[in-house]
This record gives sequence, structure tokens and C-alpha cells, in this order.
Amino acid sequence: MLSFYLSISFGDASININKNILSWLGFNHEIEAIPKFIFEEIRIPRALMALIIGAILATSGTVMQAIFRNPLADPGLIGVSSGGAVGAILFITIFSSLELGNFKWVIDSGMVIFPMLGAILTTFLVFKLSQYNNKTNVATMLLTGLAINAIAGTIIGYATFLSTDDQLRSFTFWSLGTLGRSNWSLMQILFPIFLFVMICKLMLRKELNLLLLGEYEAHYLGVNVEATRRNLIILTSGIVGLSVSLCGMIGFLGLVTPHICRLIFGPNHKILLPMSALIGGIILINADLLSRVLIPYSELPIGIVTSFIGAPFFLYLIVKSKKTI
Repeated sequence: MLSFYLSISFGDASININKNILSWLGFNHEIEAIPKFIFEEIRIPRALMALIIGAILATSGTVMQAIFRNPLADPGLIGVSSGGAVGAILFITIFSSLELGNFKWVIDSGMVIFPMLGAILTTFLVFKLSQYNNKTNVATMLLTGLAINAIAGTIIGYATFLSTDDQLRSFTFWSLGTLGRSNWSLMQILFPIFLFVMICKLMLRKELNLLLLGEYEAHYLGVNVEATRRNLIILTSGIVGLSVSLCGMIGFLGLVTPHICRLIFGPNHKILLPMSALIGGIILINADLLSRVLIPYSELPIGIVTSFIGAPFFLYLIVKSKKTI
């Protein structure tokens, strides 16, 4: 609640936040039109979007680390982020220069649809290439993900080489991550999808706990390993693909947050998943606040802030783990 209050309180525009909150809650306070618009249409949806996107990335990282039994796993490992970036750069270089006049919404929709399709198709390709006799090998999936990420990087590099200065600038700002497109319309789409995926993940919490024991152990304890892994990867790739399409690539959150939550709450996914969602949301809403206030009248890309926070913490975890070996 404190993070949310701080997020809606600070920004380039100075507004009476307490009067706006009381007015928004239905109490009679006369508020000027511009401060009211900033509060209701910009700051509140942006803060809510930060909470939800942070929860999506954190819980997705938690699930990926359980599936692969690897503390370094995150959604980007199976090509979600790189596939989304391929979709974005292809759309920017091919369609963004079109003069559509009153149909600018086509460009806005394309910048959501293409990255999401790229993320989902890339994940599907990784998943299919790692199957043999209708079974998925985790080690093969990791190697396939690395290869697909490399191919995606080649496509991005070639498209960047061909792009104009404006197109390159658009892609660069998208790839660094931003919550600047947040609004109530996107919230109406994102929140029910997030709620559905979160409930599905919580329903599979026992299976996630058993997968930590190992693939064969989980199988002998009654888990349909292949179906569980497939369902979790589909859910994760879909929701992360949507978040990437809306906000660009926000690094380190899905990698670091599960570590923080395991240190505090332990490995039980019954507690770990909801707490990862909560702490991921808190981290991102504070990172977004920093991105807006660090440079006056300008907005630092949020991916830079999360990397600045996440990378030193990750190095700290590595150094700490070396001391305990």
C-alpha cells in the first residue's frame, strides 16, 4: 500500500494527492480537471499495471525455475523475450512507416499483437523441437532455447541494420521497457488474463513442489510430468508474451524475485507463488517510480532501473553461494 501511495503521489505534475484520492473514492471534493485526469487516467492505471506486470514476471520466473530445476532459469530462457523482440522489430521496420491517417489504432494494436505472436510462436518452436516420442527433454529444451535466442538475435540485428533512425529509436525505447502506455483499456484486458493464469498456477502448486524432487520422482509420486510441464509452459509463455508486448522487455525481475522469496518464505509453491507475485509487483512499482523521478521532466526506461537493481543483487547471491560451498 505504501509503494502504491508513493507511486501515485510523485511525478512531474504536482497535484494534491489526498484530495484526489478522497474524490476518487466518492467523497465530495472539487478537483480541477487536469489534476483529476492525471490522477485517474495516468497514475492509477500505471501503478496497477506495474503491480500486475511485476507479478506476472516474478511468478513466471518461479515456475520456470521449478520446471527446469535451475535457479538461473527465467521466461527468456525459452525464447519468450527474444521472440517478442523479433515480432516488435519486424512490425516496426515493415509497418510503422505506413501513413494510416485516422487508422493509427492499427499501428498501436500491431505493437501489441506482433510481439505477443512472436513470443508465443518462438516458445512453441522451442517446445516442439525439444520433444522426442511425445516427451520433452529439459536439457534439450534449454539448448534449443539458447539456439533459438541466437537466431532471434541474428534477425533482430539484421532488421536493426536495415531500419531507419526513427525505427531504430522506436525499437530501442520499446526494448528497454516502459509502462508509459498504461491505461484502463489495457487493464481490462490484462487483469482477468492474469487472474486466470495465476489461479491455474496455484492449482498446480503441488505438482511444482514435486517437480523439484526430479522428473522420475515426480512421475512415481503420481504427477503427469509431460502434461504439467506443457500446461505451465503454455500459460507462462502466453502471459509473459502479453506483458512483453505491452511493456517491452523488463529484465532481471523474473530471475531475482524468486530468489528473494525463497530466502524469506522457503520453497513451498503454495506460499512462494503468491508471495512472488506480491514482491514482484512491489519491486516493479518502485522501479517505475524511480524511472519517473530520477530525471526531471523525463522518463528513464524501466528496464534500465530493474537491471541496475537486479544485477548487483544477483552478484551478491553468487558471492554468498560461493562462501557456503
